[in-house]
Amino acid sequence: MATIFSRIIAGEIPCYKVAENDKFFAFLDINPMVKGHTLVVPKQEVDYIFDLSDEDLAQMQVFAKKVAMAIEKTIPCKRIGQAVVGLEVPHAHIHLIPINKESDMILSNPKLKFTLEEFSSIASGIAEAFDAK
Repeated sequence: MATIFSRIIAGEIPCYKVAENDKFFAFLDINPMVKGHTLVVPKQEVDYIFDLSDEDLAQMQVFAKKVAMAIEKTIPCKRIGQAVVGLEVPHAHIHLIPINKESDMILSNPKLKFTLEEFSSIASGIAEAFDAK
């Protein structure tokens, strides 16, 4: 059975995509901690991030860096925080979270709600910044 992330990558479940290459996919978290909270996933279905090959893990971090730079150009913040928890979905993923203070990274914080239009606007802004490089 494919994970929800594999189904998103395959286009079976809609998402707010911000970036993609041949190996990785980035899209907005639909239960965001803050505006611009983005997930980066490998297209390869791997449960645990440290089960990725060294090369794929390094490439995923480089891809995540490019996505983070695009988020920074779009969402006012001091930095982009990075979290890897990996318990909620059995598919390796990196959370990229725009932060202005450390408490923005507390995973138990209430999640934000956005309209479809707001999600689309956020995603398109990040996607444009990503493609502008």
